[in-house]
Amino acid sequence: MSKRNASKYKIDRRLGENIWGRPKSPVNKREYGPGQHGQRRKGKLSDFGIQLRAKQKLKGYYGEITEKQFKRAFQEADRMKGDTSQNLIGLLERRLDMIVYRAKFAPTIFAARQLVSHGHIRVNGVKCNIASRQINAGDVVSLGNKAKEMALVIEAQSLPEREIPDYVSPDGNDKVTFTRVPTLDEVPYPVKMEPNLVVEFYSR
Repeated sequence: MSKRNASKYKIDRRLGENIWGRPKSPVNKREYGPGQHGQRRKGKLSDFGIQLRAKQKLKGYYGEITEKQFKRAFQEADRMKGDTSQNLIGLLERRLDMIVYRAKFAPTIFAARQLVSHGHIRVNGVKCNIASRQINAGDVVSLGNKAKEMALVIEAQSLPEREIPDYVSPDGNDKVTFTRVPTLDEVPYPVKMEPNLVVEFYSR
């Protein structure tokens, strides 16, 4: 099972931040972007540039989901009652691949998505291979029998750099319950996320 190291680290370098907090991220050694022009001095960003960067960072963090999926999540968040930026974070955190990542069943969001797509994840006891599926409060997400013995899963569970957040309640090593939709300040982002700028970007 590939982890797509090149892809996720390229995102880190492009944004100039270690957005997943991984100790092996190349940004820890060099903060400039990839390529022969990566070390050029960057000009001051416009308001649009700041908003675009906030969108790229948030979209990249959730596994570089497609623009179509991300915009659909924003549109749904905009239709919901309450703060659109908080609603957006809630919808993104309810994705099945993100719950798998939060539960420490996979070391990266990319590996979490692959675990789901290969049929190794159960939702309320039923196999589900749709990474974008929205999980509701009270739903139980668990590992399939084969996944419990995978080296990838065992490695993820031993990672010291992140903890399982309060809104994902573990039951042993192979099962978690999604207890509630989190607010922005409850989500354990390694870097500052600004969903309000994402809302401004799409509201132009």
